[in-house]
Amino acid sequence: VQLVESGGGLVQPGGSLRLSCAASGFPASRYVMKWVRQAPGKGPEWVSSISIDGYVKTYADSVKGRFTISRDNDKNTLYLQMNSLKSEDTALYYCAAGSRRGQGTQVTVSA
Repeated sequence: VQLVESGGGLVQPGGSLRLSCAASGFPASRYVMKWVRQAPGKGPEWVSSISIDGYVKTYADSVKGRFTISRDNDKNTLYLQMNSLKSEDTALYYCAAGSRRGQGTQVTVSA
């Protein structure tokens, strides 16, 4: 059972990144999936969730209008398109499905 995130990196303020989360070993298509982030010295912060069918998407106020969550159930993959990135978006981003979570991918927004 694995959730493996990728796509993080260093980006300048105002830039974009697309995160991916590949699921394997369990029927991810049957789960609501979400992105969570954790900044240094802070607790986990929920970022976004997506329904099983991909039609219902919810976002934290801090990312609404800038981030877009999506999923491809045929590929067992979850995505997070992040635009207009800010320094406060710097964090370890991880995906979760039920009680499962990945190790995360680091996003650093800095000039």
